[in-house]
Amino acid sequence: MTNKLKPDWAGEDILSRFVNLLIQTKPLYNIMKGQARQVLIKTAEKNGIPWRETYQKLDRTSVKSLLPEITNKNLTYPEYYQVPFHAYNEGNLCWAAAFEAESATKAMGLRVWKGENLTWQEAENRMRGNFHKILGEYSPPIVRDVLDVGCSVGISTLTLHHYYSQRQQDPVRTIGLDLSPYMLSVAKIRDEKGEIDRWIHANAENTGLSDRSFDIISLQFVIHELPRYASKAIFKEMLRILRPGGILSIIDNNPKSPVIQSLPPALFVLMKSTEPWSDDFYTFDVEAALKEAGFEHRITTPSDPRHRTIIAVKPY
Repeated sequence: MTNKLKPDWAGEDILSRFVNLLIQTKPLYNIMKGQARQVLIKTAEKNGIPWRETYQKLDRTSVKSLLPEITNKNLTYPEYYQVPFHAYNEGNLCWAAAFEAESATKAMGLRVWKGENLTWQEAENRMRGNFHKILGEYSPPIVRDVLDVGCSVGISTLTLHHYYSQRQQDPVRTIGLDLSPYMLSVAKIRDEKGEIDRWIHANAENTGLSDRSFDIISLQFVIHELPRYASKAIFKEMLRILRPGGILSIIDNNPKSPVIQSLPPALFVLMKSTEPWSDDFYTFDVEAALKEAGFEHRITTPSDPRHRTIIAVKPY
């Protein structure tokens, strides 16, 4: 670990301001956005992740027909969710983002242990397994209801459901919630056995779910995509719907990670060009915000070279 609280390329540092200026220059931004996407695709396909094939396969399914039934027509998208990110002009509100999310997620694990000769499956299992191990140490003895917030296409939801289903004899009800009906449509297609109780199209700041209805809530690689005011509002909503003694678990990029802090200039410029809330996230005191919302902070610990896990508990 490093003594620096955040990377020099995030926040108000001179380097960060210079990078932001580059990103705000539209012709340069368009080039960087395209390059960021190509880096992901090349990393994936070089390591056996069939990026284009997965896209085409999903495009041939009945997934698009699910959109009307999954879409919550009463939902108003927050402003922060309607800006370009992840190299898509429509953000997560498009089929391209939904069809490529699984491949991008698998490629993420490969970037964590670049020096090791791991398959994407080994990297993915290690990354998720480390998170689950920490979460398991703080979980209630019996877990009945699990909510995965910002579930995307359901990879995190299914692995979390399997973890608790294998950990105990009691049945587990798991729900995935996301703001993108496109992502949720793909999640429902991927959930071939119908293991997940519901896929809910809702705003995490106002879920519409009942008070005290969950034992475990996870936010996996979500809050780096949000302005801090949204994260704070989500923490308050999570406190409301958790049972006393319930756990809010967060895994996300670690601002103190030497790997993230020492990213080559080309990579951190590419990353910032596709993550509009980077400056806000890397200077955000998550633990203080959790306490302000009413949680008891239990632990913040590196779960792999790039990510940290944060565990908070709803008081009795």
